[in-house]
Amino acid sequence: MTERKVRVRFAPSPTGALHIGGVRTALYNYLFAHKHQGDLVFRIEDTDSTRFVPGAEEYIIESFRWLGIKFDEGVGIGGPHGPYRQSERREIYKQYVTQLLDAGKAYYAFDTPQELEAKRAEIQNFQYDAHTRMQMRNSLTMPQEEWEQRIANGEQYVVRFKIEPGRQIHVNDMIRGDVVVKSDILDDKVLYKSADELPTYHLANIVDDHLMEISHVIRGEEWLPSAPLHVLLYEAFGWEDSMPRFAHLPLLLKPEGKGKLSKRDGDRLGFPVFPLEWHDPKSNEVSTGYRESGYFPEAVINFLALLGWNPGTEQEIFSLEELVEAFDITKCSKSGAKFDYKKGIWFNHEYILRKSNEEIADLFAPIVANNGVDESMERIKTVVGLMKDRVDFVKELWPLCSFFFIAPIEYDEKTAKKRWKDYSAQQMTELADLLESLDDFSIEGQEPVVMQWVEDKGYKLGDVMNAFRLALVGIGKGPGMFDISAFLGKEETVRRLRRAIAVLK
Repeated sequence: MTERKVRVRFAPSPTGALHIGGVRTALYNYLFAHKHQGDLVFRIEDTDSTRFVPGAEEYIIESFRWLGIKFDEGVGIGGPHGPYRQSERREIYKQYVTQLLDAGKAYYAFDTPQELEAKRAEIQNFQYDAHTRMQMRNSLTMPQEEWEQRIANGEQYVVRFKIEPGRQIHVNDMIRGDVVVKSDILDDKVLYKSADELPTYHLANIVDDHLMEISHVIRGEEWLPSAPLHVLLYEAFGWEDSMPRFAHLPLLLKPEGKGKLSKRDGDRLGFPVFPLEWHDPKSNEVSTGYRESGYFPEAVINFLALLGWNPGTEQEIFSLEELVEAFDITKCSKSGAKFDYKKGIWFNHEYILRKSNEEIADLFAPIVANNGVDESMERIKTVVGLMKDRVDFVKELWPLCSFFFIAPIEYDEKTAKKRWKDYSAQQMTELADLLESLDDFSIEGQEPVVMQWVEDKGYKLGDVMNAFRLALVGIGKGPGMFDISAFLGKEETVRRLRRAIAVLK
């Protein structure tokens, strides 16, 4: 028997913004496909028409474009197994519903929502299964003529999968091993609804995976309870030989406390849980995204890859190609992964350090321009080189670096009280005169001359440099003083010194 080509899929529902957990699932599918020279299929599961949200599909596509996760076939790409939107495949599903009905593996059910609710009130922990189905209104409890007439009359119905009790169902999971579930605990799931002539997730998912030749299903742990049903459906269709291998990924957990990561955690602690900013068309609520918060897509990918998977080495910084090379799905954790959002910030900082000054300057230049400063790229690049190690996000550069471009008009009161001594005006006047006399205003031209002057005068170096910094920057922070003065140039440096003397006295 020839080994099947690896084909995996990511199949989100367009019911809102793509959660960061979904992004990680897509990433693991991408890594697995590329590791095994396989294909990644992008499918949209939109059979639940009541939950459809306008703009959600476009949002999902744009998210992956930003992240750099590319699909081999699917919605927006095409391929030999289309259409890839489930709402466009309803005629395909109907024939498989009929196949199950004809084989006695499924049945029609006419119970109304009110009747089901009454039964739940009557029977504690009620589920529609082998023990209760004969008490309900369905084609198993009615004469054939009756249920056929109901359908002919246009009465709404669902098709339920007939699950027989007494079975032990084995789910072969690449992360969790052999998962065994008794069929007695499963209910007769709805596979099809006449109301919208669409299948439910369970049937559409199985049919699509089979027809699209999916070899491995890698999805979140929350889908593990549905895996035994999917195994039974494959058997019911006689597709055992094409049944995919399953891998159920660990949940992403709250950064603190117990439970699954939610949007509320992000709102409370101030981090995004969506890849891009999301404008909810129903509530008009705006949720922040990783892109708009200033994260690099590579940093987000790197951060997510290590949430629930461990390469078994000390390495933390990975390119996408390195992740593909190192990825082994059997090294995924069985237990949930705490969402350490601070580690995500750390990754972004690391990527700022690793990117060239030119790259960061390209991103910082519009911010400089938006603050009314017309500055050359060369000088912006110089500032980036001096300051990028101090920030986690490019947007944080301006508050730290604005003094390079705009002279301070006021001086931090606390710093002035501490750093500007009674004799500082005299020392700064002397320093301004000394600097004004220099021909070479480079760092190398300034530093030895100023140091010699401090020594000759018997001044305390700390006093001189603290006052010098306050005069040029306005606060007590910043890089080396001669880096700053060399950047500003002689004229601007002396001008700032003389202004500080006049204001601070």
